[in-house]
Amino acid sequence: MRRARTVTSRARAGARVLAGAAAVAAVLVGCAPGQGAGSGSASGSGDASAAGRSSAPTRSSAAAPPGTAPTPTPDGTLLVADFGSDTVTFVDPERGALGSVEVGTAPYGLAVGADGRAWVATAEGVAVVDTRTRERLALVPYATDTGPVTTGEYRGGGMGIALSPDGGRVYVGVNVPGGNGTLEVIDTASRKVTGTVPVGRRPFDVDVARDGSEVYATDHDSFDVTVVRADTLDPRRVEVAPYGTEGGLGSWLKPHYAVVRPSDGRLLLPFEGERLAVVDPRTGRTEIVPMTADTHQHGATITPDGTLFVVGTGPIDPSEDEGPSLTVRAPDGTERVYPLEGPHEDVAVSQDGRTAYVTGGFTRDGWWDGITVVDVESGGTRRLAAGERPLGVAVL
Repeated sequence: MRRARTVTSRARAGARVLAGAAAVAAVLVGCAPGQGAGSGSASGSGDASAAGRSSAPTRSSAAAPPGTAPTPTPDGTLLVADFGSDTVTFVDPERGALGSVEVGTAPYGLAVGADGRAWVATAEGVAVVDTRTRERLALVPYATDTGPVTTGEYRGGGMGIALSPDGGRVYVGVNVPGGNGTLEVIDTASRKVTGTVPVGRRPFDVDVARDGSEVYATDHDSFDVTVVRADTLDPRRVEVAPYGTEGGLGSWLKPHYAVVRPSDGRLLLPFEGERLAVVDPRTGRTEIVPMTADTHQHGATITPDGTLFVVGTGPIDPSEDEGPSLTVRAPDGTERVYPLEGPHEDVAVSQDGRTAYVTGGFTRDGWWDGITVVDVESGGTRRLAAGERPLGVAVL
């Protein structure tokens, strides 16, 4: 493993990348730009409003024609959130896209319950999709004012999203451009927002304790995780900044995604392919352990046996850092790092743990419209066209 660079070296690398930006908005950049990938362009109804969209069921090319019985979606089908459009796409992991369902502008994260319903965080609200019949059942508007509905990395609306273990509640992190976000609680039976909690800036990810007692919002732009008690909705902030907070909103060294470790309930947050923050959410104490990929990291997931999968999006500084990759980290800390072609964002794993699906959407420039399928044993990869700038992904 390369020796981890100092905080100062990492900060300087970020500063060199940002130095060429002329607009004031560029100071708010929080993630490394894509390297070595074909670019795409985001699309969607940027002038749409939540009030102007119907919450009635919506059908699309993925649904059965009227008057015919729908063909159930096969187990193992992938569902991806099309951040560059207003749809989710159903994907056969061998053959590619099966069809799409309109859900709302710029969908980001998604969570699927045992009942087959997917909850999708969009710029307009949380869409409810029946994955078996492939139709949108409802669109739950946010209680938080997020301003005009737009697209792109800094758009307002839902980002991270998770279900409670009993399936009774949905927790969605809502971004408020220019300010702190909120965690909204949705009752899955009534499909209504029943509570809101203040959290940090840009809640990239939301996770839930295995017993459902706590909810964790990973707040990208405020260097923290907001720990929320599920019963009282009382929040408390835990700073997670293994490189420090120097640079503020302009820093690249922020938390992105977290996972809950099955063995002890601690949160695992990867940083830069160099440091893994292991956070005890009850005490707020953080232990830092080394990683080996040496690349800017985003999406993460963990399997029931504790194997961690982390997406590397590419270098902050191409002269020093490694390219995009997928890290597979065993419970004992040993890692395999598989190179990927171009930036990626999020990852899901097949039920048998043998295959990883890594989305090419990426929150910054350089995305591509597809998924890289990775054989976990060999590291062999193949590309699969799927959706439009796909971010969130789940295996049905």
